[in-house]
Amino acid sequence: MHNLVANILSPKIGDNGKIILNVDWEKAWESTISIAELILNRTISIIFLIIVMYLAIKIGNKIIDKFVKNQIKSKLSFSMNSQKAITVGAILKSSLKYIVYFSAGAIVIGKTFKVSAAVLSAVGFVIGIGAQSLVKDIINGFFILFEDQYGVGDYVTIGAYSGVVENIGIRSTVLKDFSGDIHVLPNGGVLEVTNHSRGNMRFMVDIEIAYEEDVDNTIKLIENTCEKFKENNKEEITEDIEVLGVISLNASSVTIRVVGKSRPLSQWKMERELRKEIKKALDAAGVEIPYPKTQIVNGR
Repeated sequence: MHNLVANILSPKIGDNGKIILNVDWEKAWESTISIAELILNRTISIIFLIIVMYLAIKIGNKIIDKFVKNQIKSKLSFSMNSQKAITVGAILKSSLKYIVYFSAGAIVIGKTFKVSAAVLSAVGFVIGIGAQSLVKDIINGFFILFEDQYGVGDYVTIGAYSGVVENIGIRSTVLKDFSGDIHVLPNGGVLEVTNHSRGNMRFMVDIEIAYEEDVDNTIKLIENTCEKFKENNKEEITEDIEVLGVISLNASSVTIRVVGKSRPLSQWKMERELRKEIKKALDAAGVEIPYPKTQIVNGR
């Protein structure tokens, strides 16, 4: 910049002792064109780099999606199941994105500031020391994957948060709870995990009947209803529904408990549907379900 100004401006001392600046307009114009060309070239290079980044991520994601689909369709013994394949695909996409971004950043810094590879390595080392939490997130993310602690679609509890795993990246895990809130949790902070989706889940329904009703007949009625309900929900219910019997004698009712097991995340639906079917069966048989009553007595 100093040489550029010196070539354009030529200071001289006049006869009266004043400093006179002579401007070489031809050199000034040539310098302006040179700077404009430099800015234009850098801009074009950055735009080209952005396009290459976009294409690399798009093509990479397509290849990863194809890999995941092939794993899901594959019948080979060493292929991954669908959930594992989807989880690995999410990790690969996240890794691809970070690799492309960091590579592009290194290229831009190297070309813009003429930084050597050795300097870039030193800067990377310093950044690595300062970003220990990021390194911890990445390492723990791979442990989560290889230990199969949870996968995409699992219902889990991590610390104070519960929800369905929407995505697993190399740095963070995304949960979506049943109210629709999204929780982004750093993988490095995942210390304890409760996975509610590994194995069949229990559902339970308590039914209260009046003391005046026949308990044995009511239990038989509920067992028949449960058999029909299981037959109509074969895909969700994995074991026979069991009527445990009377579990409580209350002030104005007798409590009968029903338990069963269903596939993960369907237990709440099964509870609601079974409770409705039992209510309909009890109504049809004339079995009274106790409820608060007010009796007015005329003292006259």
